This record gives sequence, C-alpha cells and structure tokens, in this order.
Amino acid sequence: QVQLVESGGGSVQAGGSLRLSCAASGSMYSRNCMGWFRQAPGKEREGVATTTTYGTTTSADSVKGRFAISYDNAKNTLYLQMNSLKPEDSAMYYCAAKPSAWIGCSLSPTSYGYWGQGTQVTVSS
Repeated sequence: QVQLVESGGGSVQAGGSLRLSCAASGSMYSRNCMGWFRQAPGKEREGVATTTTYGTTTSADSVKGRFAISYDNAKNTLYLQMNSLKPEDSAMYYCAAKPSAWIGCSLSPTSYGYWGQGTQVTVSS
C-alpha cells in the first residue's frame, strides 16, 4: 500500500506563489501516475496536473502557464509549484497515485486509488 502525505499549503495573496509537496512511501507500482487534484466547497474534485514517474506531464487548462508539476524519483516526492495564484485556485489540494500504462496520466480523479489527506490552499484578493 502507498501512503501519500501532502504539505506546503497555506494562505497567500493573489499573484503570489506556493509550493506543495507530497511525500510517497510504501510499495510503488513499476509505472505510476501521480497527480494533484483540488476540491473547493460545493464543487466536484477536479484534476489540476498529473505526471508519470517517467516524465510525461498533463495540466488542466486553467493552470497552464502558472502551475508546474514535477516528481523526484530519488526522494519519492511529488511537487506542485504554483505561481500567479488566483482566488479561484483556493481549494483543498490532494495528492494521488495510481498505476499507469505507457501513456500520459488522466486528470480524472475517479481513476486514482491512493490519496493523501489534503492540504488547504487559500488565495485572497
């Protein structure tokens, strides 16, 4: 079983930056998808960005050019660098993982089986 623990959330002003981290432990799949998902009150959980453990990334249109996902295999840590934050980025951010095929990773939350506890991101205007 894989354990995922997020950190790095907080409160920032619009236009600011934040870096989220997700430490992974336990048995990992040979090929993994890892991603960041977010859920605001009253809204469905949505994919933000995903990456394979071999370097293929996918981002939601709403965050392209502002957010960057990366995975450090040596540290077993997933990152989300968030720049130019907007109030609409405010949400609980979750780290997730699942086994992958030899393709990019889906932004659909329903296909992911391992989840972290979440870290809150609040962006004020």
